[in-house]
Amino acid sequence: MKLSEYAKQQGVRYETAWRWFRDGKIQGRRIGAHTILIDEPTTVSASSSKTHTVVYTRVSSAENKANLDRQAERLVAYCAARGYQVSRVVKEIGSGVNDNRPKFLALLADPNVGRIVIEHKDRGTRFGFRYIETLLATYGREIEVVNQAENGTEDLLTDLTSIVYSFCARLYGPRRAKRKTERLVQELEGDSETG
Repeated sequence: MKLSEYAKQQGVRYETAWRWFRDGKIQGRRIGAHTILIDEPTTVSASSSKTHTVVYTRVSSAENKANLDRQAERLVAYCAARGYQVSRVVKEIGSGVNDNRPKFLALLADPNVGRIVIEHKDRGTRFGFRYIETLLATYGREIEVVNQAENGTEDLLTDLTSIVYSFCARLYGPRRAKRKTERLVQELEGDSETG
């Protein structure tokens, strides 16, 4: 397959895939001056289909959308170093508190995905990670966390805001909840600046 197609399949920029080819991390050959063909991996038999590795990246808000590509590049490089053949890269925008993220749920439900690679535990979920890990292991699948260290406070604040908004919406209705949540976040930010 062409290097551009390979980059698209792996969810990385063309330049990243070219660097991998140049550094010998992926195998391929030059055809003419401007074409690089990547050697396609051997087809996986139906019996070993659970070895499919999928990279999952998530950010809490659209403001951090640029981080999705950087996460994907880091994780695909990690998988290449570990010898994993990445079948696809899934990118999603949504709170780690939200348990209704369609792309992540689809990965969990797909029995052909044997390994889900994420950067931090909180990229999968903020709460109940151990439950997901245990359930996947029961079916011979796994979720692999690359960086065990916890993530920064910005995402935590975003998730806390989501939790507060959710509870306020139940109590006061969506419009009033938004105003109350904004006021509470301002108070929290004011407290953190004075403390």
